[in-house]
Amino acid sequence: MKKHAVIVAGGTGVRMGTSQPKQFLEIAGEPVIVHTLRAFLTAFEDIKLTVVLPVNHIQKGTQLITSRVDYPVEIVEGGETRFHSVQRGLATVKEKSVVFVHDAVRCLVSTQLIQSCYQQALTTGSAVPVLSSRDSIRFLEEGKHRVLNREQVLLVQTPQVFHSEWILSAFQVPYNSSFTDEATVVEMAGYPIKLIEGEESNIKITRPVDLHIAAEWLQEKKR
Repeated sequence: MKKHAVIVAGGTGVRMGTSQPKQFLEIAGEPVIVHTLRAFLTAFEDIKLTVVLPVNHIQKGTQLITSRVDYPVEIVEGGETRFHSVQRGLATVKEKSVVFVHDAVRCLVSTQLIQSCYQQALTTGSAVPVLSSRDSIRFLEEGKHRVLNREQVLLVQTPQVFHSEWILSAFQVPYNSSFTDEATVVEMAGYPIKLIEGEESNIKITRPVDLHIAAEWLQEKKR
């Protein structure tokens, strides 16, 4: 089946504390978003790629991507929220396919995880990678907190992968603040979500320390 990846790079990097979006920062000589795109191209040579960029960084992002990635990439403007950015990216999906939605700043995603998500989605319609929590968990509500059983807590990653009919249908709704990721939207539309094992290395680069961790992982992969 055809494959289409929507790479969401709509953030502006406020928590990173830099003047440019975190997806444009360099790790091991390449921008974060370039590492991400190459991960998908390594997994599937025939995949269609759409990148959702912040509206104020379209020109810079487009130049950066086209100068480093020798493969057609469609660029679209991001929206007010992640939901709206994904919605705009999904508008470029024109054929029946397996659709990946992935955070641009998860640049360490492996070929194996991308391919595993694809195979799972082919069979069950969806695939969402998760990890078990290794930390103690507390739930805070109205100033009070209580301990949760960490064995019942799962940490959700991307890529989140779905049959195109499912995710395109699911996103034909108004925005709801409860939509924290694509799986939430698809599940609310009545489709089942299949969880698969994620990867410890598939971190989301959010703060400066994450850049150092990612650089170490990349060096390790080269070795």
